[in-house]
Amino acid sequence: MIELKKLTKKYDEFTAVKELDLTIETGGFFGLLGPNGAGKSTTIGMLSTLFLPTEGEILIDGERLTRKNTVLKRKISVVTQEYSMRQDMTIEEVMEYQGRLYFVPKKERREKTQELLEFCDLMDYRKRTVRKLSGGMKRKLMVCRALLTEPEILLLDEPTAGMDALARRQMWNLLKRLNRNHLTILLTTHYMEEAEILCDRVGLMDRGRLQEVDSPRAMIERLGCYAVDQVSEEQTRSFFFQTQEEAIRYLSGRKDLASLRNTTLEDVFLEKVGKYLERH
Repeated sequence: MIELKKLTKKYDEFTAVKELDLTIETGGFFGLLGPNGAGKSTTIGMLSTLFLPTEGEILIDGERLTRKNTVLKRKISVVTQEYSMRQDMTIEEVMEYQGRLYFVPKKERREKTQELLEFCDLMDYRKRTVRKLSGGMKRKLMVCRALLTEPEILLLDEPTAGMDALARRQMWNLLKRLNRNHLTILLTTHYMEEAEILCDRVGLMDRGRLQEVDSPRAMIERLGCYAVDQVSEEQTRSFFFQTQEEAIRYLSGRKDLASLRNTTLEDVFLEKVGKYLERH
């Protein structure tokens, strides 16, 4: 279990994350959502011990996480936004280097490499250099590399950024399989559909504060399960209703262009966080 208690990160006068309280159960799939500058990546940075908290603490299974606690740090692996691999290395060499870096015994790292590459559908490309991989394949390789040390917690910072639609779906399927194997996953993403499909709980962040935490379905139901989009020359406005009958009744009374659809997590995000963005 991950526990963040009053977690705060300041840079001089700027507060990137403020008094963040959050619990993520073992085996959970949690999504951290918010606009650019909300504090998502800073939170991931503190969980990976890349950044030290200004105040507050992080507990993993009741034990305080610090840079010196190597046993606890080994439970955590991180996949960053950037491709942090040498371009001239093959897939096999990337995995071999990672295994040696973390003192994984030779036999174990060879067996684990084969298992992971097969799991991520990369085995047929193991001799290919990183520079010749597609963006989606690079992302999957970064996940393989992160899993080589058999972590209990996987931190993903924008794991599908820059991927095309097909590669993104492949990554979703991979992450679902990992979570079904009881791996605890925390990801940040700008793709609301991604969070709605993958996460059992999400947190909305804005200006360093956690505004709301719940399941995507519960958030959608509170807003209203049905949306009517009203289109004009200036803008598109959405109105939300708890029942389909209410939405149809409203829609039938409109003379302008309008349409009925199911509410999504993106609607929740825009209603909760987007209102602040519109004011600035």
